[in-house]
Amino acid sequence: MGPLLSMERTSVDFMEAAPENWIGVGGRFEKQFRQLAERYPLAFHGLSLDIGGPDPIDTELVAAVRELMDAAQVAIYSEHLTYCAAEGHLYDLLPIPFTTEAVQHVAARVRQVQDIVGQPIALENASYYAQPHAELSEAEFIDAVVRESGCDLLLDVNNIYVNSVNHRYDPIEFMQALPLERVRYIHIAGHYDEAPDLKVDTHGADVIDPVWSLLEEAYRRVGPLPTLLERDFNLPPLPVLLQEVDRIRSLQGLAPAAVAEAVG
Repeated sequence: MGPLLSMERTSVDFMEAAPENWIGVGGRFEKQFRQLAERYPLAFHGLSLDIGGPDPIDTELVAAVRELMDAAQVAIYSEHLTYCAAEGHLYDLLPIPFTTEAVQHVAARVRQVQDIVGQPIALENASYYAQPHAELSEAEFIDAVVRESGCDLLLDVNNIYVNSVNHRYDPIEFMQALPLERVRYIHIAGHYDEAPDLKVDTHGADVIDPVWSLLEEAYRRVGPLPTLLERDFNLPPLPVLLQEVDRIRSLQGLAPAAVAEAVG
């Protein structure tokens, strides 16, 4: 936390936090979190909502997220279009079957969450490694959930690339099939090359050139929307990490601005 509080305010435009890590936190960590929220706009990206799972929505968690959003003036709450619990947390983000029944199930749960939060949430297109039962394509499933629930889309460019390799589809055609008018903001990250035909989404490496190119394509379609660089481990020195942030800004500067939409 220290380097983030001491770097120049202009180094980044916003930051993202997992709300579960900060609910009920006190002492010096709460103070540092408040200081960070005062310096930068924050977005919340949850890890345990279990939007596609069979268990009831944890409404106490959602209410606590809403309370923390209000306290820290957080404009966006996003989550993963996955499930992560079945009679208890599974500690992984697992793919939902791409079916019409699943669309209705997820959309109803999204609406329940949005009623508590008081605004649309954003769902992220997820990476996955085993193909669930599919009546719809992945893009059709995402589109249907967004339209049925009224939620927004968090466009994860690296996940598109990872899935395009693992499941053998064209990443640009896939992106174009999504409801791009509902994209709220964007994620970009590095991944691990397990094999030429198997990529693992890790957030533990530098972004590679094909993913940068895909981000540039995304900007051509949605404009220079706010974009978060995800890095969870194998962290380089902060100045090195900020070089990737600068590259994001450079690509945003080349993008058409007509469809851009600011955070908040």
